[in-house]
Amino acid sequence: MPTSRLEAFSDGVLAIIITIMVLELRPPEGPTLEDLGDVSTGFLTYLLSFVYIGIYWNNHHHMFQLVTRVNGAVLWANLDLLFWLSLYPFTTAWMDETGLARTPVIVYGINLFAAGAAYYLLQIAIKRAEGPDGVFRQALGRDLKGKISPPLYLVGILAAAWVSVSLAMVFYAVVAAIWLVPDRRMESFVARHASTV
Repeated sequence: MPTSRLEAFSDGVLAIIITIMVLELRPPEGPTLEDLGDVSTGFLTYLLSFVYIGIYWNNHHHMFQLVTRVNGAVLWANLDLLFWLSLYPFTTAWMDETGLARTPVIVYGINLFAAGAAYYLLQIAIKRAEGPDGVFRQALGRDLKGKISPPLYLVGILAAAWVSVSLAMVFYAVVAAIWLVPDRRMESFVARHASTV
């Protein structure tokens, strides 16, 4: 079956997730820059989660430029990914409202890890649906970023639990920074093969 409905649905869900997150932002109570500082935690947690949603949207878009076949397993794997991403507004708001308390930061890390695992399962479902000669399998290659992200999430979660929530947030931000660097190999593969898919 074609991928267009899956892509349109996913794009809509991600747009709603971002909208919900921005609606959770509280404006400053006063007109000064000092008042703006009082809501800086909320803005920074929103920014981090927005970047993560953007990263998933970008990678999802590139992935489905190369996918030729979608089956039930791919549809369910995609829904699993969207479920974990749809929890970002909740875990982001919880971190903000508690001033980056330990438990909400741990839960946020678990949410990040679960979304990453769901994305990996989606990749597996696509590779199985397309078979051993699938274009996406070739484009994915070694997937170094995908392999180093889960350990970094786990280190962040452990840091939040036993060391410092600030250190945990650094690890979460480092993973986002790694993914912000464009994957030129995937983009060039899409440019070469998207028209043939």
